[in-house]
Amino acid sequence: MQFDEKGLMTGKTMMLLPGTACDYQTNFGSVLEALEEKYHVICVNYDGFDGSDLVFPDMLTITGKIEQYILERFDGRIDGAIGSSLGSSFVGQLIQRENIHMDHGIFGSPDLDQSGRFSAWLQSKLVVPLLTGFTKNEKKKARTREKLKGFFEMDDETADKFMECFSKFSPESIKNEYYTDLLTWLNEDIHVEHTKVHFIYARKMGEKYLKRYRKYFRDPDIRAFDMQHEQWLFGGKQYAVPVLEAIDEFMDMPV
Repeated sequence: MQFDEKGLMTGKTMMLLPGTACDYQTNFGSVLEALEEKYHVICVNYDGFDGSDLVFPDMLTITGKIEQYILERFDGRIDGAIGSSLGSSFVGQLIQRENIHMDHGIFGSPDLDQSGRFSAWLQSKLVVPLLTGFTKNEKKKARTREKLKGFFEMDDETADKFMECFSKFSPESIKNEYYTDLLTWLNEDIHVEHTKVHFIYARKMGEKYLKRYRKYFRDPDIRAFDMQHEQWLFGGKQYAVPVLEAIDEFMDMPV
């Protein structure tokens, strides 16, 4: 595990938890400087995605390691955490387990998919080869680059950095991450006193996700944006600036 602390060291603590097959440098690279200006940022790379020889084990083992770091380094309490996509599963578990405390849990347009063991195995069997296979030749890379540019409005440099994640990390780590995320369930109607839950809702994902957010968390603060899944992290300032402003509002709310 890798924990890098950056930014305004006297500011509120904010943990950044990246999504599937990503390191924080790629996932949050476009907004990291803006966050560092205001917050004491704790950037996390999981086992298997931290440059070590370790393989990602499972979501709950990694959750435990994150909790241990917060307990040892911050006396068990941080001001906020942002989870990008799959990273939101960690935010949910950290809140649900109550082994540490955060004032603000910020969920970056997650799908919060959950399934049984057979379905998770089948999905990972189908999806992971697609995720790890599109970089194997230049023709596939070129097609994927154009799709990313069209869907997220990425530029060429951002698309290439994003695709690189799926080739520089081991397929086993990606498979374990994807598979165990589906098996790591949240309870319904989660409510922890003095913790406020916030969702960055990407309208273009569809309204079914609003139902999930309200199913798993009691009275969440949901902010809707006219964008695709996590487009604020990859689609340029026109998407990032409004979301960053919302994050500042979240972090200033009383709990």
